[in-house]
Amino acid sequence: MTGEWEPDILGEGFEQLTLPLGEDEEGPVVATLVRSIPNPVRMLAGPLREVDVLSVHGWSDYFFQPAQARFWTGLGARFYALDLRKYGRSLRAGQTPGYITRLREYDADIAAALRAIPRRRGRRLVLLGHSTGGLTLTLWANRHRGRAAALILNSPWLELQLGAVGRQALAPLVQARARWDPRGVQASVDLGFYTRAQREVGALPVDGYREDWRPEFGFATNPAWLAAVLDGHRRIATGVDTGCPVLVLLSARSAMQLTWTESMASSDSVLVVDEIARASTRLGRDVTIARIDGALHDVFLSRPEARDAAYRAIDRWLLRGALAGE
Repeated sequence: MTGEWEPDILGEGFEQLTLPLGEDEEGPVVATLVRSIPNPVRMLAGPLREVDVLSVHGWSDYFFQPAQARFWTGLGARFYALDLRKYGRSLRAGQTPGYITRLREYDADIAAALRAIPRRRGRRLVLLGHSTGGLTLTLWANRHRGRAAALILNSPWLELQLGAVGRQALAPLVQARARWDPRGVQASVDLGFYTRAQREVGALPVDGYREDWRPEFGFATNPAWLAAVLDGHRRIATGVDTGCPVLVLLSARSAMQLTWTESMASSDSVLVVDEIARASTRLGRDVTIARIDGALHDVFLSRPEARDAAYRAIDRWLLRGALAGE
C-alpha cells in the first residue's frame, strides 16, 4: 500500500512518496516518486498548466536537480521525478544497485508513479528520460502508445558505444553469462571522467547530493543488467513507434579517451553521440534531434550556456510544435 507524501532530501518545495512494488529474492522492492511543489500562480497562468512531467534518471543515478524542476514549474507544469527500484531513494540495504533482468520490469515502477499522479481529463503527460532512463521510457512509450503526449530524451542510451556490429558480436556472450551468473561482477567501464567533468563545470550541488547513491566511478555492472540493455538496443535497431513527438537532446560531440582531457568538460564522455543520433531516427515519424554545443552526457549538468541552450530547445519544441494547438 502506498504511503504518505513526506519531506524530501532536496528540502523545501520537494516531497517524496514511497511506491511498494512487492518483493524479490533480495527483499522488499520499492520505487520513489519525488514531486516539486508548484507555484500556484504559474499553475493557473503558465503555458504548460495542463501538463504533467515525469522524469526518469539513468544508470547509477537518481534525481537531485531542483533547477530542472523549477524550469518546468516555471512554465506551469507539475513536475515529478522517479527514482527507479534499487536506485537512489529506492535502494535498500542488501540490494544489488540497479539490478534487473529485463527493462520491462520498470513498467511496474512507471505504472505506480502514474497512479500516484493526480490526473484529470485534458491533462497531458510529458516523459523526460536521461541515458538508460531514455531507453527505458522509449520502449515503454512504444508499448503504451497514446499515454504520453511528448517524449524528451536527454542523451538516451539507444545504442552500444561499439555500434551495432559490436553489439551483435557481444550480445550472445553477455546473454550466455547472464543465464549462469546473472549477478557476476564485470570490469568497470566508468573511469570517473563524467563525474569529474560535472565538477569542473560546477554542476554538482551540495544540498541533496548523495555520492553513495551516485558513486564517482559508477556502480558495478552485472551480466543480467547488460543483457537487458543490449536487448533494448536490439529493439530500437529494429525500429519502434513511440506514438508521440520525440525530442532528442545530444551533445555536439563525444570525447571517449582513456585519459582525462579538458574536452571532456564540454563533450559527452559516456556515449558516442553520432551513433545515438542515427538510432534516434528509428523512434517514430516525428523526431527532432537537437545537438547542444558544449553539453555533457547529461545536458542539464553542463556549463550554463549549454544548459540554457537545452532549455531553450525544449521551450521552442514544446510550445511552438509538439504541444501547440493540442
